[in-house]
Amino acid sequence: MAEYLTRFSAGLNLGRRILSACSLGRTPAHVSPAAQRFYSIDHPSFGLLFDIDGVLVRGRTPIPAAKQCFRTLVDRNGKYKVPVVFVTNAGNCVRQTKAEQLSHLLEVEVSPDQVMLSHSPLRIFSQFHDKCVLVSGQGPVLEVAHNLGFQNVITIDMLREAYPLLDVVDHHRRPKNSVPQTKDLPPIEAVILFGEPIRWETNLQLIVDVLLTNGKPGNALTPFSYPHIPVLACNMDLLWMAEAKNPRFGHGMFLVCLESIYKKITGCELKYEALIGKPSVVTYNYAELLIRKQAESLGWNAPVERLYAIGDNPMADIYGANLYNRYLKASHRVRDQMQAQGGGHPRQDIAEEAGPDLTVGDSYSEDRLPEGCSSILVCTGVYNRDQEDLPQDPQQTVTEQRIFHGHRDFRFDPCLTQPSFVVQDVREAVELVFQQEGCLLD
Repeated sequence: MAEYLTRFSAGLNLGRRILSACSLGRTPAHVSPAAQRFYSIDHPSFGLLFDIDGVLVRGRTPIPAAKQCFRTLVDRNGKYKVPVVFVTNAGNCVRQTKAEQLSHLLEVEVSPDQVMLSHSPLRIFSQFHDKCVLVSGQGPVLEVAHNLGFQNVITIDMLREAYPLLDVVDHHRRPKNSVPQTKDLPPIEAVILFGEPIRWETNLQLIVDVLLTNGKPGNALTPFSYPHIPVLACNMDLLWMAEAKNPRFGHGMFLVCLESIYKKITGCELKYEALIGKPSVVTYNYAELLIRKQAESLGWNAPVERLYAIGDNPMADIYGANLYNRYLKASHRVRDQMQAQGGGHPRQDIAEEAGPDLTVGDSYSEDRLPEGCSSILVCTGVYNRDQEDLPQDPQQTVTEQRIFHGHRDFRFDPCLTQPSFVVQDVREAVELVFQQEGCLLD
């Protein structure tokens, strides 16, 4: 994970340099003296990161508190009072579609620039954009891939059509009568996993074929080559919340199946070039950049100093926000050390401070990162405090606390599942944030 996080930091540097701000303002006369320090400029200095499923909606049904919440987050002209970005692990559509859905469900205007899907950071992975990639998922996967910058894309359906003898688990889909002719496809150079597919057996079979043949699934197996071609996966959620009373399988469950099958066949671990989506720090870095752009569009002069991430899944939303907060704290420590040493580059192992899942790039030396990121857990989705208690002792073992639902490649740290705050719903979460910031929420 260290390699792709480092590459991502370089991409963020370019994006952050385009951000600027303007206009100082006055302190509102009606604000109490205790709260006036938060109004030294026209706007507060914080941003909000909203999960969607389980926080704002359940399937296609909006949570009532969400509509109430967003009526107070915009003024009478529909302009947001603070920067807002929607960070979801969903990835079966393009940003424009998700923005239109949210606008309809929440009854406020949501811009595509405010929406971050699980695959959004793949825009930064330009080293793969010219390669021939196999994409897996559902929805308009070809359109999604092209919008992200990938030029040479093969879908699972295209692979099935080219090699019709590969997909034979479903007897009704097997070729009938004569053996159909195969088509030659260019060698596949990487596999992109956008989200859970519809026919798991088909995708699992064909992806494993691609990995075992070094990108040439029409060929017979060659002497085993390891490591395999690059695999990039988006959305590690084991479970997610829809209209059903209990959580549903997510893409993380599909990844568990793929990893298990590959290891069972080869005896080796499936390796990822990148794991994207919550709780990955890459996702929160990208979301923070979008928050900065939203602040600029609102005419903010001061930097965004604090982030609040609101979610329903302790193992994705809370874990990820806390992991990012740890990243921010480590970044500031290193920046302070560099300044104390006159701008030098101390050889300090940041992994020891921030954890093995993090790599702090050079962006902290050029830009003002937020001071921290607070996590707020709501009880309208995956987490239900009537059915599940958060661990009281972070030092307990995993078995004593709960089964770890995070991804295999993320070291489990019990402390990171502890939210900064627990509230009933998203409306209470936003009210809490404004109280914490000493701001008035009309």
